[in-house]
Amino acid sequence: MIRTGAQYRESLKDGREIWINGERVKDVTTHPAFKPIVDARARIYDMAHEDKYREVMSYMDKGTNEPNNIGYKPPKTQEDWHDKRRAVDAVMNDLGGVVIRMGDETIGEVWSLWDGKEVLDEIDPQFSKNVEHHVRHALRSDTFHVSANTDPKGDRSKRPQDQDPDMLLHLVKETDKGIIVRGAKFETAAAYANQAFVKPTIANWGDDKLSDYALGFIAEMHWPGIKHICRTGFAGRAPAEDYPITSRFDEIDTLIVFDDVLIPWENVLFYRHTRAASFIRGTLHRYAAFPFVQRILFVADMMIGAALFNVRQTGLDKQPAVREKLAQLAVYREGINAHLTAAIATAEKSPAGLLMPNQSLLFTGRVHACTQLPHMMHLTRELCGGQICITPDHAAFEDPETGPYLKKYYTVSEAWAAEDRRKLLAFARDLLNSDYAGHRLTFQLFAQSPPFAHLNAVYNNFDFSGPLDFVKNAAGLSDKVMEPEDK
Repeated sequence: MIRTGAQYRESLKDGREIWINGERVKDVTTHPAFKPIVDARARIYDMAHEDKYREVMSYMDKGTNEPNNIGYKPPKTQEDWHDKRRAVDAVMNDLGGVVIRMGDETIGEVWSLWDGKEVLDEIDPQFSKNVEHHVRHALRSDTFHVSANTDPKGDRSKRPQDQDPDMLLHLVKETDKGIIVRGAKFETAAAYANQAFVKPTIANWGDDKLSDYALGFIAEMHWPGIKHICRTGFAGRAPAEDYPITSRFDEIDTLIVFDDVLIPWENVLFYRHTRAASFIRGTLHRYAAFPFVQRILFVADMMIGAALFNVRQTGLDKQPAVREKLAQLAVYREGINAHLTAAIATAEKSPAGLLMPNQSLLFTGRVHACTQLPHMMHLTRELCGGQICITPDHAAFEDPETGPYLKKYYTVSEAWAAEDRRKLLAFARDLLNSDYAGHRLTFQLFAQSPPFAHLNAVYNNFDFSGPLDFVKNAAGLSDKVMEPEDK
């Protein structure tokens, strides 16, 4: 079933333990640091009930004859991916900004584990059944699902067993009801989500087949022993007129502390099995990377729009050097668009029978989108000019003594009066120069994994046989050179 925004807000009033700035949060739905992003998530839920968006945001499930969230629908056809893309487009255009954590870009990580049924069955067939159950549960409950990956880590030159073991989340003991876990994970949006898929980040398990750190499970964010310690929020620090993006779209990150938390057996997806942990780390983003990269497409659109408006209002858009920079932004944007479009057009069947975006194209698209983003932001700064960092705030424009001067000097033409120019410069500053802009840039670089891991995903999914075969034939090499040396 499709939730409403009111039902989502009510689901968060469950006694969860949340702290921010040394304060225990009484109600995450009304706290000034969280309310704007909770309102944005609630708006996404409400969109599915409106005539304008109902068919874009949901579909009728044949088994239950109930409307379900299109973002949570396991993809089996190219049209499923086109539908998902249209839904994300609708959300971003309605909100007027980018929200990354809304569930559709994290549920794919559970689909990836569903593809590992054979691996899970090595441990216990019940675990693959648990995965299937939670895929269906997320779909039919329309729960707000996120994903907890990163640990505090500690000293990475040491094994976790050789330091404080809690630096990485781990098994404490088994019980008849489930497993007890202790440790911590970082996760964006956990404080105002309903559940999280929790998994390890260790990539090199060596020869270990069993490990107390190789755990994957679904955790409800209000369970006893779970504590949310959040970073300082950006929203509310300054007036919304001066920071229109920050004030609405700050997705607050959380250190989720698991203080001897009971995970019921039905929520355990894999358990003390390093092969399962390695599998999910290697395939984690085979679906989730698509909506993640799609959101960067909207960041590109915001940069192009802010830059083009700025050069047009000052009459610089006719200059070849300016057009060259605008074209570079367009190439960046269309490069992302091309990778997404081609990844659907050449999609591949997964081991579980789902349809994966073409993995090589998807992951090369992610590298393009993430690695070029810092350069594109700086290019946009150049096109916007120095006034984005020196313009006075909204209050100065409204002040009876300073306002007349600012309205005089910030009015460019009849089309561009001072107020519109101030709004554009405030938008560009928040997009490119604010504390939140710097935070978002780092988030985009590391949200799905660090840049080296992005490249490793490309290496693991690119088909090198074509170039090798071409050079073998062109150079007249023997067939023996095609045999891998580490066979």
